[in-house]
Amino acid sequence: MDREIVVPGQLLSDNTNDSGSGTYVKEGKVYSLLYGVANIKNKISVIPFSGKYIPSRKDFVIGTVFETTSSNWIFDIGSPYDGLLHVSEYPRRVESSMMREIFDIGDCAILRIKDVDASMKIELTLREKGLRKIKGGRLLEVPSTKVPRVIGHNGSMVSMLKKETGCEIFVGQNGRIWINGKDENMDKLSEAIDMIIRESHTSGLTDKISRFLQVEEKTDDTTVYEEAGDTDIEQGEVVEDINSADEEYSEDPEKVDETSRKVDQLLDTEEN
Repeated sequence: MDREIVVPGQLLSDNTNDSGSGTYVKEGKVYSLLYGVANIKNKISVIPFSGKYIPSRKDFVIGTVFETTSSNWIFDIGSPYDGLLHVSEYPRRVESSMMREIFDIGDCAILRIKDVDASMKIELTLREKGLRKIKGGRLLEVPSTKVPRVIGHNGSMVSMLKKETGCEIFVGQNGRIWINGKDENMDKLSEAIDMIIRESHTSGLTDKISRFLQVEEKTDDTTVYEEAGDTDIEQGEVVEDINSADEEYSEDPEKVDETSRKVDQLLDTEEN
């Protein structure tokens, strides 16, 4: 069972040490928690075919402001749960009267999830390098379960997309993708991302996308943006964060449910 479609409750192993994300242990045996693809590496993990984004601590996300209070901006993060950005988590001091000038309804930002409590109260932060308000460009949405395919193994796919299109790109773990560049390059990049989502199950996808992008004549021109810094958050670092989180939680099956969505990031996309 190198790659096999599995259903919830399906027996995966008789060895409890094999339990990874997307699985649970019962009576000394490992079962699938999700409907998806089982992957065996050091442990058995299950990649869900679909599902809503469930926030988890340290995730990078792209959010949109839909409400403000006297001390919080409330963000839609593409989840059943809203995210709260308290004024204290903004990089500088903000008076209540100035909050709408910092973030108004409809504004977007690259954020990190600072904490998630048992009641799914989501605390966000902007107090890290590279996190910021988004200006310009386009915002795309893909299923959060497809994010690992867009990122690629150790960031291989997203690095290739940047190189071949000359666009800036940031992939949030909630399935929102920000791109910025010349209009024609963003058009091509959007087509490439659509292709990745449609053909995420196929092998050799990175090479296929590279050939697709090289059909058009590439330009050597590069655009410098006013608020540089998105490259401070490398997509490979995101994957490493998730790998660390999985090692922390995979030994405790009680916590699998709240981290099962991370199973995508753990898949070693050797097909790339």
